[in-house]
Amino acid sequence: MIFAYILCKLEKGCKLDVLNTLKNFEQVEKASIIYGAYDLCIETRFKTMEELDEFVFNAVRKTPGIKDTCTLIVAKMFKKE
Repeated sequence: MIFAYILCKLEKGCKLDVLNTLKNFEQVEKASIIYGAYDLCIETRFKTMEELDEFVFNAVRKTPGIKDTCTLIVAKMFKKE
């Protein structure tokens, strides 16, 4: 399983529209509006790198309101229960 965080810079005034669009993608585990250099953090999960590529290039980057992305692939993780 491949986990990735996709950081996005958004155009002004479209945060809620982008969040509502992301709800429709099964790969999205969670999406959060954040402060800092990026406006949005999308937590995702994929079976293959090809699925990740497809999602970033053909779904996220084509979503209206998203103007820039940075994808961070998780190397190791733990989760508190």
